[in-house]
Amino acid sequence: MVCVTLSPAMWQRVRQGRAPDAALVADVALEETGALGATRVAESRDALTARVLGAGPLEAWLDDPAVTDLAVNGDGKVWVDRGAGMEWTGGVVSAEDARGLAVRLAAGAGRRLDEASPWVDGQLPSGARLHAVLPPLVADGPHITIRVPARDHLSFALLESGAMVPSEWGAVLRQIVARRLAFVVSGGTGAGKTTLLAALLGLVDPGDRLLVVEDVRELHVEHPHVVRLEARPPNVEGVGEVTLTTLVRQSLRMRPDRIVVGEVRGAEVRELLAALNTGHEGGCGTVHANAPEDVIARFEALGALAGLGPAAVRAQLAAAVDVVIHVVRRGGLRRVETISALFRRDGEPVVETALAWDDARAGGRAGPAWPALAHRLGLDPRSVGGLGGAA
Repeated sequence: MVCVTLSPAMWQRVRQGRAPDAALVADVALEETGALGATRVAESRDALTARVLGAGPLEAWLDDPAVTDLAVNGDGKVWVDRGAGMEWTGGVVSAEDARGLAVRLAAGAGRRLDEASPWVDGQLPSGARLHAVLPPLVADGPHITIRVPARDHLSFALLESGAMVPSEWGAVLRQIVARRLAFVVSGGTGAGKTTLLAALLGLVDPGDRLLVVEDVRELHVEHPHVVRLEARPPNVEGVGEVTLTTLVRQSLRMRPDRIVVGEVRGAEVRELLAALNTGHEGGCGTVHANAPEDVIARFEALGALAGLGPAAVRAQLAAAVDVVIHVVRRGGLRRVETISALFRRDGEPVVETALAWDDARAGGRAGPAWPALAHRLGLDPRSVGGLGGAA
């Protein structure tokens, strides 16, 4: 491990209030050439960069392309998810180092983390999503959670060629986008909702203007006309907050062809449902739900946060959303498990399976809603994958 002591010149720069940057870190390493020798300057620079600009002791794990999530618990143990669930790396970070790291990362995300503001949720310059909490809100030392963005932004074609989208369902999902059906991608945490939504948005007509509203920017959309709106938390004085509800409302005035809410999880559901019911076709978003049938109850719960009663939510939902695409994570693999249609039946919304993954067949099977959905998509209902031509 390389240990570098700041020179008097560097301390002078600190006193002058100069923020660290890559060039300044390189200068520190170069000033140590006489003590370390030229062969160790690069090693010194890398160590300093990790400690001053990067994630310090966590840098090695965050550089691992297989890691999607990293967590430091109060006991200092470092856990990572490489696709098969959280596992302990064997690494331990002291409470002092974890606190210093959390405060510095929060500052890099443009947030403040201290006793007056003991938790933070923000985006790091790398695009990773940071969440940190300080004691006494949590036991022992600080807790740090980092969601690492995908290094390679997967196109829909790559998802089709992989295991996430059954090959015979590709045409179905493409037609859902092309026919401008409104849809939500449901699933649990880490199931791949954001990955699938971003890939589907890449299929949108290049002439469409996408208004993407997110709490923290996570969607990486390959499309020529994307306008991004990102929420802002209140400052330490409790003012300056900009909520998703406000942003969805503002997006309606920005001439959207499609409105996208990265994750529907609060009162913004009222504005989203209203938008989808007033001519904004093809809107979409993600929602946490353990099963597609749970989406209705989830929207009812979110509607309550906006002052909407269950009956009002159900009435708007039945008219606003056409399709529910449910993703799951099993054995480390993320997969589209069902494509369901959302119908109005006797005045009430009903989620009914159109296509479902069948483990026994290692392929898809048609559900009761498939003929009706296939008809809306202009596909042949006699083919489960919808590849039989025009209906």
